[in-house]
Amino acid sequence: MALPQELEALTQAFSGHGVDEKSLISILGKWHPEETKTFRKGTPHFFIDDERQFERWNDERVRLLKHEFMRFKNAVVLWAMHPWERDARLIKEALKKGAKRHEAYGVIVEIACTRSSEELLGARRAYHSLFDHSIEEDVASYIHGNDRKLLVALVSAYRYEGSKLKDDTAKSEAKTLAGAIKNADKKLIVEDDEVIRILSTRSKHHLKSVYKHYKEISGKHLDEDITDLRLKETVQCLCTPHTYFAKLLDATLKIEVDKNTKKAPTRVIVTRADVDMKEIKNEYHKLFGGSLSNKIEEVANGNYKDFLLTLIARGG
Repeated sequence: MALPQELEALTQAFSGHGVDEKSLISILGKWHPEETKTFRKGTPHFFIDDERQFERWNDERVRLLKHEFMRFKNAVVLWAMHPWERDARLIKEALKKGAKRHEAYGVIVEIACTRSSEELLGARRAYHSLFDHSIEEDVASYIHGNDRKLLVALVSAYRYEGSKLKDDTAKSEAKTLAGAIKNADKKLIVEDDEVIRILSTRSKHHLKSVYKHYKEISGKHLDEDITDLRLKETVQCLCTPHTYFAKLLDATLKIEVDKNTKKAPTRVIVTRADVDMKEIKNEYHKLFGGSLSNKIEEVANGNYKDFLLTLIARGG
């Protein structure tokens, strides 16, 4: 007879992000047929009885489990890739999924706005080699509507990365953004050429100054006043990237989120592990009061959990 603690442990092994391979092996591997039957009977969210009283896997659950078993493999493959190839493939996947899930386009914003100029240029070169197209032409081809102009401009950018800026210009452009937001009921801000110009061509150092001046002018942060999702993500990734990543990790490191949402922790941790993970962990603790490692311990399982914990420890 299967012990209650074994049933609970096995249910837990199948829940969350990834699977607990050691528990599956140690428990399932030694069970006799009657114990396995007890598990099937005791987990109606995994197994169902059909009209013939036949115990069978829930097909939807099997489909989701396949994703969980693949999560560790996908993380390892993504980690081993050249960063340029990794970003190129992530953008291609976002373009394919975006037709049905517009939130997928946020990955394109994330890559375009959090990489250095050379890193983004490298991703564009890798995209040529992998897909025989440019990122720019595929973004313009796949994406329709209000987001197209912004996203084409962002992936085409090659920003100045020095420390020099003209503070008067930054202040003037903060006023320009404030005016565009104020008049958003007359003209969509995402269609404003001046807004697109500022966000897609100015250096990140300059934009952080714009961000500061906007707060002084309006009393609120720029991303708080912007309602358009793509523009909000753009400002956050350019001006407060560590906050953006910390909030994204907290929102997606949950047990009851869909399979697409579960991809975000892998993407963020793999791509930022050797870049700014220490700053992201500090920001996470500041915002949520706990450690990122504890959050991963709570919701992830098995080899996948161990791999994520290893990656976030690289930054100190």
